[in-house]
Amino acid sequence: MRIDPVSVVFAFLSAREDLAGLMTGDLVGREPDETTVYLEHAGGFRAVRTRMDRADIMYRVYAKDRSTAAELAYVVREALLEELPGRAVGEALVLDVADGISPRYFPDTISREHTYQGEVTLFLTEA
Repeated sequence: MRIDPVSVVFAFLSAREDLAGLMTGDLVGREPDETTVYLEHAGGFRAVRTRMDRADIMYRVYAKDRSTAAELAYVVREALLEELPGRAVGEALVLDVADGISPRYFPDTISREHTYQGEVTLFLTEA
């Protein structure tokens, strides 16, 4: 399979009204204290020959205050775990999503911004 799992999650979350405009795949041009949801491919492997991939996706929520970062991180987690399984997004069919690491406080080491990050595992195939 040649499907970028970050693009699948990005498209799914960007389509949500409550997260539209907050999603990013990089932090270039971002100013400190801007509320941002950053996605990164954290690992994974081909699970079934050319038929299914397992992808670990890390999400990190930056916000001006800690409570906003925490709230959005749990919104992202809930959407990925409860709404994404069984959906076709672009060329991918997301079979299941598992909780890898629940959101935890992880302040940015450079800017010292409030950040919550978590990780989910996607099981996907071609739609």
